[in-house]
Amino acid sequence: MKTNLAIGLLALSTVAFSSSAFADSITLGSGDIGSTFTLDYNGYSGSGGTSIGGLTGSTTFTLTGVSGNNYTFDYSVTNTSSDPVTASRISSFAFNTDPTITSATSTGAFSYTTLNSNYPNGIGTVDVCFKDATTGSCSGGGSGGLDIGQTGTGSFTLSFSQPVSSLTISDFYVRYQSISGVPGVSSASGAGTITSSSSSGGGTPVPEPGMLTLFALGVIGLYLGRKRLVPLQQVVRPAYA
Repeated sequence: MKTNLAIGLLALSTVAFSSSAFADSITLGSGDIGSTFTLDYNGYSGSGGTSIGGLTGSTTFTLTGVSGNNYTFDYSVTNTSSDPVTASRISSFAFNTDPTITSATSTGAFSYTTLNSNYPNGIGTVDVCFKDATTGSCSGGGSGGLDIGQTGTGSFTLSFSQPVSSLTISDFYVRYQSISGVPGVSSASGAGTITSSSSSGGGTPVPEPGMLTLFALGVIGLYLGRKRLVPLQQVVRPAYA
Protein backbone atom coordinates (compact mmCIF):
# COMPACT_ATOMS: atom_id res chain seq x y z
CA MET A 1 0.00 0.00 0.00
CA LYS A 2 2.72 2.45 0.99
CA THR A 3 4.65 1.60 -2.16
CA ASN A 4 1.65 2.25 -4.39
CA LEU A 5 0.92 5.53 -2.66
CA ALA A 6 4.54 6.58 -2.96
CA ILE A 7 4.61 5.82 -6.69
CA GLY A 8 1.41 7.76 -7.22
CA LEU A 9 2.54 10.81 -5.28
CA LEU A 10 5.97 10.80 -6.94
CA ALA A 11 4.51 10.60 -10.43
CA LEU A 12 1.96 13.33 -9.75
CA SER A 13 4.59 15.59 -8.22
CA THR A 14 6.76 15.09 -11.29
CA VAL A 15 3.86 16.12 -13.49
CA ALA A 16 3.31 19.22 -11.37
CA PHE A 17 6.93 20.33 -11.69
CA SER A 18 7.07 19.49 -15.42
CA SER A 19 3.76 20.90 -16.60
CA SER A 20 5.52 23.64 -18.59
CA ALA A 21 7.30 21.09 -20.81
CA PHE A 22 6.47 20.94 -24.49
CA ALA A 23 6.22 17.97 -26.81
CA ASP A 24 7.55 18.05 -30.36
CA SER A 25 4.20 19.24 -31.69
CA ILE A 26 2.38 22.57 -31.92
CA THR A 27 -1.03 23.63 -33.26
CA LEU A 28 -1.59 26.97 -34.97
CA GLY A 29 -4.45 28.85 -36.63
CA SER A 30 -5.08 32.18 -38.28
CA GLY A 31 -5.23 33.84 -34.86
CA ASP A 32 -1.63 32.83 -34.18
CA ILE A 33 0.10 34.97 -36.80
CA GLY A 34 3.30 36.25 -35.21
CA SER A 35 3.69 33.17 -33.00
CA THR A 36 7.24 31.86 -32.71
CA PHE A 37 8.51 28.52 -31.46
CA THR A 38 12.08 27.27 -31.06
CA LEU A 39 13.38 23.69 -31.10
CA ASP A 40 16.67 22.13 -30.03
CA TYR A 41 17.90 19.02 -31.83
CA ASN A 42 20.07 16.14 -30.68
CA GLY A 43 22.18 13.93 -32.97
CA TYR A 44 22.16 10.18 -33.56
CA SER A 45 23.34 7.68 -36.16
CA GLY A 46 22.32 4.22 -37.29
CA SER A 47 18.81 2.79 -37.40
CA GLY A 48 19.09 2.07 -33.67
CA GLY A 49 19.54 5.75 -32.88
CA THR A 50 23.02 5.73 -31.30
CA SER A 51 23.38 9.12 -29.58
CA ILE A 52 26.23 11.40 -30.66
CA GLY A 53 27.38 13.86 -28.04
CA GLY A 54 28.11 17.37 -29.27
CA LEU A 55 26.02 17.01 -32.45
CA THR A 56 23.25 19.57 -32.04
CA GLY A 57 21.17 22.12 -33.90
CA SER A 58 18.41 24.66 -33.36
CA THR A 59 15.50 26.05 -35.38
CA THR A 60 13.03 28.87 -34.88
CA PHE A 61 9.78 29.08 -36.84
CA THR A 62 7.45 32.10 -36.98
CA LEU A 63 3.97 31.98 -38.49
CA THR A 64 3.79 35.06 -40.73
CA GLY A 65 0.60 34.52 -42.68
CA VAL A 66 -2.51 32.42 -43.31
CA SER A 67 -4.22 33.02 -46.62
CA GLY A 68 -6.55 30.78 -48.59
CA ASN A 69 -5.04 27.30 -48.57
CA ASN A 70 -1.60 28.47 -47.43
CA TYR A 71 0.36 28.85 -44.19
CA THR A 72 3.59 30.86 -44.43
CA PHE A 73 6.50 30.81 -41.96
CA ASP A 74 9.85 32.47 -41.48
CA TYR A 75 12.58 30.10 -40.35
CA SER A 76 16.02 30.31 -38.81
CA VAL A 77 18.32 27.29 -38.55
CA THR A 78 21.59 27.20 -36.56
CA ASN A 79 24.26 24.52 -36.38
CA THR A 80 25.17 24.51 -32.68
CA SER A 81 27.43 21.42 -32.72
CA SER A 82 30.43 21.43 -30.38
CA ASP A 83 33.26 19.27 -29.01
CA PRO A 84 33.95 16.42 -29.67
CA VAL A 85 32.37 17.18 -33.08
CA THR A 86 34.94 19.19 -35.01
CA ALA A 87 32.93 19.60 -38.23
CA SER A 88 29.38 19.05 -39.43
CA ARG A 89 26.84 20.72 -41.65
CA ILE A 90 23.06 20.77 -41.42
CA SER A 91 21.82 19.97 -44.91
CA SER A 92 18.06 19.83 -44.30
CA PHE A 93 15.22 20.06 -41.81
CA ALA A 94 11.89 18.23 -41.89
CA PHE A 95 8.56 17.72 -40.12
CA ASN A 96 5.07 16.26 -40.47
CA THR A 97 1.80 18.16 -40.82
CA ASP A 98 -1.83 17.49 -39.94
CA PRO A 99 -3.64 17.82 -42.26
CA THR A 100 -1.14 16.62 -44.84
CA ILE A 101 0.16 19.27 -47.21
CA THR A 102 -0.25 19.03 -50.99
CA SER A 103 2.82 21.16 -51.83
CA ALA A 104 5.50 23.37 -50.31
CA THR A 105 7.83 26.14 -51.48
CA SER A 106 10.81 27.71 -49.76
CA THR A 107 13.33 30.55 -50.04
CA GLY A 108 16.65 31.31 -48.40
CA ALA A 109 19.25 28.87 -47.05
CA PHE A 110 17.02 25.82 -47.59
CA SER A 111 15.23 26.68 -50.81
CA TYR A 112 14.52 23.17 -52.11
CA THR A 113 11.63 21.00 -50.92
CA THR A 114 10.68 17.33 -51.18
CA LEU A 115 7.39 15.76 -50.08
CA ASN A 116 6.76 12.25 -48.74
CA SER A 117 10.37 11.12 -48.68
CA ASN A 118 12.40 8.86 -46.40
CA TYR A 119 14.48 10.47 -43.66
CA PRO A 120 17.52 8.38 -42.64
CA ASN A 121 18.47 6.67 -39.37
CA GLY A 122 15.21 4.82 -38.88
CA ILE A 123 12.98 7.91 -38.98
CA GLY A 124 11.00 6.84 -42.03
CA THR A 125 8.76 8.91 -44.28
CA VAL A 126 8.30 12.60 -43.50
CA ASP A 127 5.65 14.85 -45.01
CA VAL A 128 8.12 17.52 -46.12
CA CYS A 129 11.82 18.37 -45.91
CA PHE A 130 13.63 21.58 -46.78
CA LYS A 131 17.09 21.18 -48.29
CA ASP A 132 20.16 23.12 -49.34
CA ALA A 133 20.43 21.30 -52.69
CA THR A 134 18.18 20.00 -55.44
CA THR A 135 18.24 16.29 -54.68
CA GLY A 136 15.64 13.61 -55.23
CA SER A 137 15.20 12.74 -51.58
CA CYS A 138 15.55 14.02 -48.02
CA SER A 139 18.65 11.92 -47.33
CA GLY A 140 21.07 14.67 -48.32
CA GLY A 141 23.44 15.50 -51.12
CA GLY A 142 25.20 18.57 -52.40
CA SER A 143 27.93 20.35 -50.50
CA GLY A 144 26.03 23.28 -49.01
CA GLY A 145 24.25 23.63 -45.71
CA LEU A 146 25.27 25.20 -42.42
CA ASP A 147 28.67 24.58 -40.86
CA ILE A 148 29.21 24.75 -37.09
CA GLY A 149 28.27 28.20 -35.79
CA GLN A 150 26.44 29.23 -38.95
CA THR A 151 22.79 30.34 -39.16
CA GLY A 152 20.58 30.20 -42.24
CA THR A 153 17.26 32.00 -42.68
CA GLY A 154 14.40 32.15 -45.14
CA SER A 155 10.68 31.46 -45.44
CA PHE A 156 8.50 28.58 -46.52
CA THR A 157 4.85 28.12 -47.49
CA LEU A 158 2.77 25.03 -46.82
CA SER A 159 -0.18 24.52 -49.17
CA PHE A 160 -3.28 22.37 -48.61
CA SER A 161 -6.10 21.10 -50.81
CA GLN A 162 -8.55 23.42 -49.05
CA PRO A 163 -8.55 26.16 -46.38
CA VAL A 164 -7.29 24.87 -43.02
CA SER A 165 -8.55 26.38 -39.77
CA SER A 166 -6.06 24.53 -37.56
CA LEU A 167 -2.61 23.20 -38.48
CA THR A 168 -0.54 20.85 -36.33
CA ILE A 169 3.19 20.53 -37.07
CA SER A 170 5.08 17.68 -35.42
CA ASP A 171 8.03 15.27 -35.57
CA PHE A 172 10.80 17.76 -36.24
CA TYR A 173 14.14 16.55 -37.65
CA VAL A 174 17.43 17.81 -39.05
CA ARG A 175 20.04 16.06 -41.19
CA TYR A 176 23.77 16.32 -40.44
CA GLN A 177 26.47 15.55 -43.00
CA SER A 178 30.27 15.85 -43.37
CA ILE A 179 30.73 14.99 -39.69
CA SER A 180 34.26 14.91 -38.26
CA GLY A 181 35.49 14.14 -34.76
CA VAL A 182 33.24 11.10 -34.24
CA PRO A 183 34.94 7.84 -35.30
CA GLY A 184 32.98 5.89 -37.89
CA VAL A 185 30.27 8.53 -38.34
CA SER A 186 30.04 10.86 -41.33
CA SER A 187 26.29 11.56 -41.38
CA ALA A 188 23.45 11.48 -38.86
CA SER A 189 20.00 12.83 -38.02
CA GLY A 190 18.55 14.70 -35.07
CA ALA A 191 15.11 14.95 -33.46
CA GLY A 192 13.81 18.27 -32.17
CA THR A 193 12.10 19.22 -28.93
CA ILE A 194 10.24 22.50 -28.52
CA THR A 195 12.11 24.53 -25.90
CA SER A 196 10.19 27.81 -26.09
CA SER A 197 7.01 29.20 -27.60
CA SER A 198 5.88 32.81 -27.86
CA SER A 199 2.32 33.05 -29.09
CA SER A 200 0.52 36.23 -30.06
CA GLY A 201 -2.81 34.48 -30.44
CA GLY A 202 -2.54 31.27 -28.46
CA GLY A 203 -0.60 28.62 -30.38
CA THR A 204 -1.28 25.36 -28.62
CA PRO A 205 1.68 23.20 -27.52
CA VAL A 206 0.70 19.54 -27.15
CA PRO A 207 1.31 17.92 -23.71
CA GLU A 208 4.50 15.88 -23.68
CA PRO A 209 3.66 12.13 -23.96
CA GLY A 210 5.96 11.36 -21.05
CA MET A 211 4.03 13.69 -18.81
CA LEU A 212 0.76 12.00 -19.69
CA THR A 213 2.30 8.63 -18.84
CA LEU A 214 3.50 9.88 -15.47
CA PHE A 215 0.10 11.32 -14.70
CA ALA A 216 -1.56 7.98 -15.54
CA LEU A 217 0.90 6.15 -13.28
CA GLY A 218 0.13 8.57 -10.49
CA VAL A 219 -3.61 8.02 -10.75
CA ILE A 220 -3.20 4.23 -10.88
CA GLY A 221 -0.85 4.25 -7.88
CA LEU A 222 -3.22 6.32 -5.78
CA TYR A 223 -6.18 4.13 -6.81
CA LEU A 224 -4.40 0.91 -5.86
CA GLY A 225 -3.32 2.40 -2.55
CA ARG A 226 -6.87 3.47 -1.73
CA LYS A 227 -8.29 0.10 -2.83
CA ARG A 228 -6.05 -1.74 -0.40
CA LEU A 229 -6.64 0.75 2.39
CA VAL A 230 -10.45 0.52 2.46
CA PRO A 231 -10.74 -3.20 3.38
CA LEU A 232 -8.25 -2.73 6.21
CA GLN A 233 -10.36 0.09 7.61
CA GLN A 234 -13.44 -2.13 7.47
CA VAL A 235 -11.75 -5.07 9.22
CA VAL A 236 -10.01 -3.26 12.09
CA ARG A 237 -12.23 -2.89 15.18
CA PRO A 238 -11.46 -1.29 18.51
CA ALA A 239 -10.27 -3.84 21.15
CA TYR A 240 -13.22 -3.07 23.44
CA ALA A 241 -15.88 -3.63 20.78
